[in-house]
Amino acid sequence: MRIVNPSFGQEAPGSEPVAAIPVDWRHDPIVLFANSKPNARELLEGLRDRMAAFRATDNIDYAQKDSPAQPAPSAMVDELATKYRAALLAIAD
Repeated sequence: MRIVNPSFGQEAPGSEPVAAIPVDWRHDPIVLFANSKPNARELLEGLRDRMAAFRATDNIDYAQKDSPAQPAPSAMVDELATKYRAALLAIAD
């Protein structure tokens, strides 16, 4: 798995660097994304509640994939990527 910091952009192979707009953690929409395991929702909602101390939380939403044993459908990932500028993930065991 390759993890990229999207605030710096990523260079496409054989082309010019792709510029990315940094995430504004105080205003941009954020998705809390879970893998459907026990307590993932509670963990992420706790993070959202703590974020309320420094930002509005009306554009922070929760989403989860259907099963912890299956990957998220690509259509789901594509939809979330168009609606949100950042994601906080609860996916590890």
